[in-house]
Amino acid sequence: MNAIRTVAGRPLTRSTGVEVKPDPRRVVARLFIPGLEEVGPTGSRAGAVIDRIFKFDEDSLDDLLAGIYQRFGARHRNLTDVFDTNAERVVTLVGPDADMSPQRRRLLGACFTHEYSIEGAALCNPSMVAHPEPGTAGEARFVMSVRGIGEGHRSSIGFRTGSVSSNGEVTIDDPNPHAHSVTGTPGVHHRSVFHARLDLLGDDFTNIAHFLATLPPTFDDAELGVALDTLAADAALRRLTPLTIGHITELARWSYQVQFADDSDISERVLWPHAPPEYHGMEDARFVRFTNDDGSVTYYGTYTAFDRSNISQQLLQTDDFCSFTSSPIAGAAAMGKGLALFPRKVQGRYMALTRADRETNGLASSDDIHHWATTETIQTPEQPWEVLQLGNCGSPIETKAGWLVLTHGVGPMRTYAIGALLLDLENPARVVAKLTEPLLFPDDDHREGYVPNVVYSCGAFAHEDTLVLPYGVADQWIAISTTSIDDLIASMTPLA
Repeated sequence: MNAIRTVAGRPLTRSTGVEVKPDPRRVVARLFIPGLEEVGPTGSRAGAVIDRIFKFDEDSLDDLLAGIYQRFGARHRNLTDVFDTNAERVVTLVGPDADMSPQRRRLLGACFTHEYSIEGAALCNPSMVAHPEPGTAGEARFVMSVRGIGEGHRSSIGFRTGSVSSNGEVTIDDPNPHAHSVTGTPGVHHRSVFHARLDLLGDDFTNIAHFLATLPPTFDDAELGVALDTLAADAALRRLTPLTIGHITELARWSYQVQFADDSDISERVLWPHAPPEYHGMEDARFVRFTNDDGSVTYYGTYTAFDRSNISQQLLQTDDFCSFTSSPIAGAAAMGKGLALFPRKVQGRYMALTRADRETNGLASSDDIHHWATTETIQTPEQPWEVLQLGNCGSPIETKAGWLVLTHGVGPMRTYAIGALLLDLENPARVVAKLTEPLLFPDDDHREGYVPNVVYSCGAFAHEDTLVLPYGVADQWIAISTTSIDDLIASMTPLA
């Protein structure tokens, strides 16, 4: 058990005994180009491989494919579709006059496919939101996002589902054994993001402003292409430099959408890195069930995009966890990691917790959910267990007493602990109360793993008086605790 605090003789947190461990058997089938591996000498060997495939006798192909399906068919939802898709992506390397039977084409696809174990190294950093489909009476269903870490420390976003009963019992459903990802398609762009990102890159502001003024607030690739063609054809207008045009076309690749099969289970779906800034990982997704002004609901998820050198923030949007869009977030308040959206507007504006300075908890507000210009510090490190830095553990939870915010603090020996704040409902910049001791701390049973001495969450879930707190243990596996919301707030120290 973690170090447990008590209120009126009752434990403040309770371990549910529910654990979610990484499963190396959960694999996705990805395109593989021989010679273009992550490490070692580069240079495609695809041509030589194709030549060898064409040397196989036609009569042997059925047996070769049968052996492949026998070994791998049960591990994937539809392996034939994967082979066909990957064959289509490399068939241009085959000579135009080559005669290729369906069996040879499918073997070609198999040779340019590999399995990637999405949880082969670790499973951590969960966040929870209410399931789009409600539970039975007294029960609340939830979706839990998870960060899967595989070979080369590449991170993807997966999902689990579960429920919490009226007496606080938590159950996690067994995931579907067939994990799969889908290829993204071009998405929608936001003019405010282009303004901020291009300005950050040092492009000429006047020329950029003149160009972007020809585009609507949101636009797609086709509209962007027309605007660039129009600019190139009009010599009287200020011209963008080739470098700036390169920045524009590259930034357009940062927005995309993915669509999973309607009949797939949420636990099958894996969001795989697609845009350039997330090439090496999609980390620490913080999902929130957001209630719009008209009462409709949208699920947002902010996450850290990592390209192996730099980090940036991206925003996921979905209504059903089947169709997703991803697009960049811009602005000084969205720098670094840990942007967490409030579940509704406050005083008519979007609100978010931030850690733009990398060590304090801040609050940002904006009229544009994709652009966060300024932040206001609301908490600085004070206690020994948070002396190195602070951050949030997901989106605030609305209670009658105020906005309940779970925080993380980093102390000596880079030890992560989880704390809590209470913010004023109408003025979230005002801290009403806070915990002076950690709510959860990595004890001897929760300190060993991929990154030792860490307990970390990206979002809790409230059902009646029960707060369900999923958290990563040493960035290795996931544990779940619960606490009474009333008891947690009562244990906080009020601030003047």
